[in-house]
Amino acid sequence: MAHATPKHRTAFPEFVSPPAIDIPNDARPFLNHLRFVAMGCRSMRRTDLFEACALLHVTKTATLQAHAEALMRCLQEALGKRPQLFAPGVVQTSFDEKWLVELGLACDRQDTNSVRFLLKSRVAPEHQRLVSFLMHRIAAQFF
Repeated sequence: MAHATPKHRTAFPEFVSPPAIDIPNDARPFLNHLRFVAMGCRSMRRTDLFEACALLHVTKTATLQAHAEALMRCLQEALGKRPQLFAPGVVQTSFDEKWLVELGLACDRQDTNSVRFLLKSRVAPEHQRLVSFLMHRIAAQFF
């Protein structure tokens, strides 16, 4: 009598890590900075974009850190979903991180068409101007 082969395998499937999305090497420090800031903002209360930008306009000495914190605290509202950000130093890059890097690089190049396209592709119309303001400030101080 032949033995029946089991229908279910008991071995665990092999873990496959998602492929890394390449970003320019000169953008890695920019991304890691945003990742560090995002980690620090997890314990802060969420704020809306208008409130965050209004505070930055009042403060003449607003720093790179303040602009990055404002962006990271409001990014979920701007995107309409929680962004996926990896820990600093992780080689892999999420789609959200790739989008942030591309937006930062476009702001640095002063490529208004790319900035407009990137913002329209993911950010609600009422938040585009404020996200653009924050990213331009960060890119101007970082790159």
